Amino acid sequence: MYRGILDDRTVIIKYLGSTCQHEHGHGFDMAIRDIIISMQMSTHKNSLKLLGCCLEFDTPALVFENAGKGGLKRDGSLVVDNELLPWKTRLRIAKQLASALTYLHTAFPRPIIHRSIKSHCILLDDDYVPKLFDFADSITIPPDQLYVQEDVAIGIRGFMDPSYVKSRQCSEKIDVYCFGVLLLVFLMRREAAHWNEAGNVWEYLTEDPKLNVSNGQIQIETIADPKILEEVGGDEQAQQQLKDFLALALLCIQDKIEARPDMIDVAKELVRIEKSILP
Repeated sequence: MYRGILDDRTVIIKYLGSTCQHEHGHGFDMAIRDIIISMQMSTHKNSLKLLGCCLEFDTPALVFENAGKGGLKRDGSLVVDNELLPWKTRLRIAKQLASALTYLHTAFPRPIIHRSIKSHCILLDDDYVPKLFDFADSITIPPDQLYVQEDVAIGIRGFMDPSYVKSRQCSEKIDVYCFGVLLLVFLMRREAAHWNEAGNVWEYLTEDPKLNVSNGQIQIETIADPKILEEVGGDEQAQQQLKDFLALALLCIQDKIEARPDMIDVAKELVRIEKSILP
């Protein structure tokens, strides 16, 4: 990802490299897929707008609108100056991203699965409006099919759906799982995956013992980012928002895919949570 100037305006340039083989496929094929789906998503306000592409290279370079605030770090904070987003902003970003993913799943004749939802595929404009991008790994569900049977599971460490890794059956529910992990990242301000202290084993946010419901009722005070807890204070309505947000995240990452909600229901619940505090 690069920033540049085109016709006196700042733009973002995405270039996957030359004819090299990428982890999830050939760079050219991934770039073409990214172009097609970015164009399809261009009417949604929470999708990064594709302005054009440069075909002078072996692999097309994609040119997008600028997003002034930049991207998110792995723990959900802003890359620039490590700015920590307030709770209301995190909740609104989650709600708007859910809307974009719902559109991706339902607005076209064949559902499109993103497959690589993560903090790094989200940019924020100057008003902190999220822009979903990076559709290079996306895949469409064939007509009259509920999923795509794949040879290899594709995704990002910490965000990958374990049931998808085992079955390699790709459906909308793997995006729901990824989004649930993203909700936990927003709430807890922790990375989805990191090396343990010894540096020899990956530890995953979804496996945190504090999230184990069987241990009894989860205490939001032990889960949420301290900055959020400080911001919320003793406001009971805001505390309930955090609990409902956590409950939704845990529902999204259920082991059984049939127990997970559809993305449209996730989006509706986030709207309800945001409106739960009276003005």
